[in-house]
Amino acid sequence: MATGNDGKLAPEIVHQLFETHAGELRAFLTGMLRDHDLADEAFQLTFSKALQSGGQSREETRKGWLFRVAYHEAMALIRRNKIHRKSLNDLCQMTSGSLNESPDQRLLDQEHQEQIRQALASLPENQRVVVIARIYENRTFKEISEELEIPLGTVLTRMRLAIKTLSRQLDPPSHES
Repeated sequence: MATGNDGKLAPEIVHQLFETHAGELRAFLTGMLRDHDLADEAFQLTFSKALQSGGQSREETRKGWLFRVAYHEAMALIRRNKIHRKSLNDLCQMTSGSLNESPDQRLLDQEHQEQIRQALASLPENQRVVVIARIYENRTFKEISEELEIPLGTVLTRMRLAIKTLSRQLDPPSHES
């Protein structure tokens, strides 16, 4: 059976699509994204979609369907990365002062911005994804839970741990007398 009533494509057909089109599809995504890691991510998402909803495509147009899905997955990754970069820049601008600052103050601000970038980058990936989705993409915890397909409590725990880590890294130690 090639497809089920649920729109899923049989694993054998997805395997055949992979065998036939993997090289061309990977080259397409790498050329489009100019980043091997992002291309790999889009590639995996494409074949995951093929398993989940590839049965909705007709056999004679399946290659086109596969490339269209790959294109849309790549565009979603590009948008997500742009949002991430914009959010980091916005965060950095929020922490910097006015344009009339002294050179010393601008240097301190740049150092602070770099500390924020490093602190975010140092978070475990599963926590960083939650922080970015919640703070920079303005998603609710429920939306994040559904998108990542994990329990709401796990999302909340990851956010709490991330905030605790970021606070430790970014808050200067207090000196009590």
